[in-house]
Amino acid sequence: MQGVTRIIALRHGETAWNVETRLQGQLDIPLNERGLEQARRAALALVDDAPEVLISSDLSRAHATAQAVAAVTGLPLITDAGLRERHFGIWQGHTYAEVEQQYPEGSAEWRKRDPAFGPPEGETLQGFFDRCVATLTRLATAHAGKTLVLVAHGGVLDCFYRAASRITLNAPRTWELPNTGINRLLWTGEGFTLVGWADVQHLDDEARDESADRVGHAV
Repeated sequence: MQGVTRIIALRHGETAWNVETRLQGQLDIPLNERGLEQARRAALALVDDAPEVLISSDLSRAHATAQAVAAVTGLPLITDAGLRERHFGIWQGHTYAEVEQQYPEGSAEWRKRDPAFGPPEGETLQGFFDRCVATLTRLATAHAGKTLVLVAHGGVLDCFYRAASRITLNAPRTWELPNTGINRLLWTGEGFTLVGWADVQHLDDEARDESADRVGHAV
């Protein structure tokens, strides 16, 4: 369809902090061995889509995942800081349990998905959503009519899902955000449409969804 942008949104591979349920936010944590293998398999799974543009968050866990896609497609890799994970301020580096113990009031607001709440020195949920959707719109418009691979983070992909599905920010999350899950959207000038979500057929074993405990947390 001319003028329609096909978007393949890929979450980065697993990191040690995903396994530990530790908030990475915008800290630069590398992929672990499992994450590197996930990235390799996801890249091979995307070859038949014949992607034309490859853009990644500049954080290393996403960038390394995108490098695997670049290796099999031959596409140049572009980075865009607009695809970074949410900044969790002083909570970054803490596990979910530590946040709940050390910042009980803030943790309660976080779990309620209050759009106006943000951890100290971090982004509010509404501000994060607005950044993610503005970035997605900008990239889809700039590459109209092409097949675009975006490599990002669990929280970013949660925002994409909500934007395409018209789901409010404070609604509980019932969809998965597995590491190297392949997610598909379409963009027209009128908005985004969800095509497919959380495809992990390229992984042999059970995909790990460490991005949240199904209340909307992302790392």
